[in-house]
Amino acid sequence: MKNILLFGAGKSATVLIDYLKKVATQYQWLVTVADANAAVAAEKIGEHSLVKAVGIVIEDATQRIALIQQADIVISMLPAALHFIVAKDCLEWNKHLLTASYVDDNIKQLAASVQEKGLLFLCEMGLDPGIDHMSAMQMIAAIQQKGGRITSFQSHCGGLVAPESDDNAWHYKISWNPRNVVMAGKAGAIFKENNTIMQIPYEQIFLHCVELKNASIPHLSCYPNRDSLHYMEQYGLTEVATFKRTTIRHNHFCGYWEWIVNSKLTSEEYRYDTNGLSFAAFYKKHFKKIEPLDEFKKGEYKWVSAVPLLNHVIKDIGWFDDNLYINKGICTAAEIFQFILETKWAMQPNDKDLVLMIHEIEYTLSGKKYYHHAELKVTGENAVHTAMAKTVGLPLGIAATLLLNNQLYLKGLHIPAHPEIYNAVLPILEKEGVCFTTSTHAI
Repeated sequence: MKNILLFGAGKSATVLIDYLKKVATQYQWLVTVADANAAVAAEKIGEHSLVKAVGIVIEDATQRIALIQQADIVISMLPAALHFIVAKDCLEWNKHLLTASYVDDNIKQLAASVQEKGLLFLCEMGLDPGIDHMSAMQMIAAIQQKGGRITSFQSHCGGLVAPESDDNAWHYKISWNPRNVVMAGKAGAIFKENNTIMQIPYEQIFLHCVELKNASIPHLSCYPNRDSLHYMEQYGLTEVATFKRTTIRHNHFCGYWEWIVNSKLTSEEYRYDTNGLSFAAFYKKHFKKIEPLDEFKKGEYKWVSAVPLLNHVIKDIGWFDDNLYINKGICTAAEIFQFILETKWAMQPNDKDLVLMIHEIEYTLSGKKYYHHAELKVTGENAVHTAMAKTVGLPLGIAATLLLNNQLYLKGLHIPAHPEIYNAVLPILEKEGVCFTTSTHAI
């Protein structure tokens, strides 16, 4: 019997686990879900004779290798920093590996060995990165096949709160890895716009929000995301005037978050003893340490203009909460702020999240200019079966199934920008309700 091993049963793994249960039944495969919290994994699995949950300390090589040896394919939904130790074991024991995380320098070092061993290490196989690559590449290929020359490519994506569940001043709730929410933008951003390379440091990322004018949902903006230039060659678009990837948030969010960054609340430099420390007391201690501006005490921001409802904004990050305590020992400001947001921005059981992805492509064809717009909109069912879990998890589950059924022959280290991958995966995603609406018009 074939065996799929999944490391990680967190927020984004719920729908993936459901999908793996379905294919386990269909093909009589074994599935093992390994997580630091075996009870969480077991709860997500429920009763299934072919799917089991196990507890694991992922840094324990003996435990980890024992599970990998039994698998035919490994899916890692662990924090990105832990993928490499799993990848090395997969290489050692000749196992295919799938992840939803970006390809980092450590993984790149394994590329030649992965190719030599005839394995597939497929990374960036989630939502963004993942579905963005597959959908964009399919659209780009279609335009180029009919003779179009692409001049501008922009891709926007965000995990948002659905309008019916939007009830805080930040217009945001956490439906995925909370650390990634807090640390968003840390890497800065670099992109190409109107034939100019733009490099933006972390401290200025959220000053570069622009309104998202062509979305089906109003009041949205986007800020530049990481290294867009990295993908120009992989997309075959090295000559375009604009190539930009962004993250979508509500209009007000970016201005508020710019203040968060400049207030050092995402800093890993400042440390505090949180035992017996309330949310409100933390803010007082932190702002005393960083010597806040008098203007802030008066309810005015230095870095944000025209911020409405200031008390509502800071209320929703625990500013006035004297009765909620951290009690996590010595923590960085970023860790404390993450804990606060996990508490204040938690999705309630019946809350729904929303995933929105938009591609904007400009091209010329037969002497005319065209604008192609594609939008993916997925709404979650509740706080467990989220749109984020669906769009991150399904591409991994589908790719694993195709690979074990000998329907993917690609070898080496890849992201899903290859036609063998996206032409196989996208039709199955569409059957699962993950599909784009598109329109094209002359400019």
